[in-house]
Amino acid sequence: MFDKHYSAGYLASHMARLFAIALQRQIAPLDLAPAQFMTLLELWEEDGLTQVELVKRLDVEQATMANTLKRMARDGLIEPKPHPKDNRARQIWLTERGRELREAATDAASVVNETALAGLTQWERTALIELMRNTIANLQKAQRP
Repeated sequence: MFDKHYSAGYLASHMARLFAIALQRQIAPLDLAPAQFMTLLELWEEDGLTQVELVKRLDVEQATMANTLKRMARDGLIEPKPHPKDNRARQIWLTERGRELREAATDAASVVNETALAGLTQWERTALIELMRNTIANLQKAQRP
């Protein structure tokens, strides 16, 4: 019999929803949505990515990323520009406002992480993160044709 309390998928989904709610609350004063924050994390790491590269890195649908980028451009966080070597692609560049939000947004995310991991030892935190990374890698590998 299926028991949701011992289902990795159910528990991961539940945890993801709770993380998203908590993150939304923490970054709301910055006028950011969780999808925008995830996109900013990638651009803070490497500015000038294309929409296709962001889709691959974040494992989201093309239409979802297009909508997120549209809102981010409207909100003055990014500026899409033509790709110098590929006329079909556009690079996504951070605006000054997008760069300025980095510290406040990552501090807000750190608050959520600390809340979620409260009471866990450093060993447990490290083990949990490593197990999550391995699980994500397994699922990504299974998605490839």
